[in-house]
Amino acid sequence: MLHLRIVSPFESTEAVLDFLRTDPATANLAVLRAAALDPPGDLILCDLAREGVNAVVSAMRELGIHDRGSIALENVDVSVSAAAQRAEARVRGHGSDAAVWEDVDARVRDESVLTAGFLALLVIASVIAAVGLVEDAPILIVGAMAVGPEFGPIAGLSVGIFKRRLSRIRVALVTLVVGLVAGTVAAFIATVLMRGAGALPEGFSTHTQPLTSFVVEPSMLSFAVALLAGVAGTLSLTQAKAGALIGVLISVTTIPAVAAIGAAAALGDAEDARAAAVQLGINVAALVIAGVVTLWVQREAWERVTGPAGRSSRPSAPAS
Repeated sequence: MLHLRIVSPFESTEAVLDFLRTDPATANLAVLRAAALDPPGDLILCDLAREGVNAVVSAMRELGIHDRGSIALENVDVSVSAAAQRAEARVRGHGSDAAVWEDVDARVRDESVLTAGFLALLVIASVIAAVGLVEDAPILIVGAMAVGPEFGPIAGLSVGIFKRRLSRIRVALVTLVVGLVAGTVAAFIATVLMRGAGALPEGFSTHTQPLTSFVVEPSMLSFAVALLAGVAGTLSLTQAKAGALIGVLISVTTIPAVAAIGAAAALGDAEDARAAAVQLGINVAALVIAGVVTLWVQREAWERVTGPAGRSSRPSAPAS
């Protein structure tokens, strides 16, 4: 279940209530008259079965509530309510399969923005991965993948393309490119410092390490892994039950390649740097393609279950 909080302009309240009273996903409806001060209006509260959230939010948008009031959604961790159970039974589909598009949009919007924290995490992950390449230590590569935050802008890019929002695509793309470049430079500097400190093994090369040389060996298998990671990442983003380790799965296709580009460049190995760059480009493309396709399949499959809007009736606009 999700909890819906609406600040409704006075003239729209009856239209909102009329819709919610007849909406099958709605339970525990309440209204506090004139409770909202800024913007002024009535405060409307209810619980919604997750399967019906998109239809309700779409209806509230048609009434212009988002322009003249507000619409807020909160996850309900525990709901002990027979009315809520009846609402969930009335709506077709399963809640954990339902993609709440407003929630997806809000999450990728926040995680796609270029921030100092994002850059710091990506730099740290890249340096750890560079050390892992030098030491031929897969455990360090895994540790770097756990730190990497790049799933945010990759997901933002997929959602932006899916929704055809150029502004969202631009923000996510800038964040991703700047972050990957920063990570590459950090790995380059770390490798130079390790070489200056005599920490590099004799004759070290990124492609001769037995356990981590896969990073500079592009292949169809790595492309397939990136596709699967993109599907898994998108499902975790849109479904109620998100896996905590999805970010690690995404990073397996990006962070090691970023570190390999920087390390190979620091050693003057243009061939390995080029191979790692090719692998990075292929993997990022696969992640984005998989994300867009997964979002499209989810939308089409869900609409087959619930219909294009999740219900047939639409709200009536308030009288002017």
